[in-house]
Amino acid sequence: MVLQSPMKVQVLVSALDKDISTLPAQMNIETDAVIVNQCDRYGYQEFEKPYGRIKCFCMPERGVGLSRNTALLHADSDICLFSDEDIVLTKGYAELIKTAYAKHPDADMILFNVKVSEARRTYWNDTVKRIRWYNYGRYPAYSISGKLDSFRRSNVHFSLLFGGGAKYSNGEDSLFLRDCIKAGLKIYAVPVCIGEEIERESTWFHGYTEKFFADRGVLYHYLYGKMAQIFALRFLIKNKAEMCADIPFKKAYRLMREGIKSQRKQ
Repeated sequence: MVLQSPMKVQVLVSALDKDISTLPAQMNIETDAVIVNQCDRYGYQEFEKPYGRIKCFCMPERGVGLSRNTALLHADSDICLFSDEDIVLTKGYAELIKTAYAKHPDADMILFNVKVSEARRTYWNDTVKRIRWYNYGRYPAYSISGKLDSFRRSNVHFSLLFGGGAKYSNGEDSLFLRDCIKAGLKIYAVPVCIGEEIERESTWFHGYTEKFFADRGVLYHYLYGKMAQIFALRFLIKNKAEMCADIPFKKAYRLMREGIKSQRKQ
């Protein structure tokens, strides 16, 4: 009997104008990694570390979706973990990830906990659960891992319309999960923490502005289709106290509806 080699984990990092020679240590990377650094030049560097190989691609084009797609294109390990430059990974994260996949052998993707500030937290997994169409919208890209073979077979990719550096503010992660679900991939969320976000100034969030609500409406059109306005109302009711201090609830809802309708005309 031929023994299979143990699965390998590879971190896919989206970075913006960072020093790629020091970034792996800052993030506590302990495995192979692909770093896409959006800066002012094109270039490629490769570092052999005791723990693995770091492939670094530099490119002047902007957009986090483009960055993640580029990293995914150059991935070559069994399991991919999407991450950002401001995530510090937990010591031993690779074993935590591999253990989770061993416990859920039918999983194509597993979503993990990452500690963030209370103001930025959109989710926290307390139990194991399946991710389906009604509960995928809260998970950021840095919580997402998946089997590379499943991604390749499904031909999924990140939207170039949404996220930092793109036309619309954020949501590329939710759209990616939606497409993975539509492609039939099995996704689980598990109560396992694999890292922590270091607070910094956001590259895309500038407060709950008119653009924020209009962009959110555009996103909901693509996420929920005919149910977009219902989900928009639910979103605002749930977050009214936090989000509607400067822009009144009714105006915020109108802006979201306008964003939804702007895409239906196309």
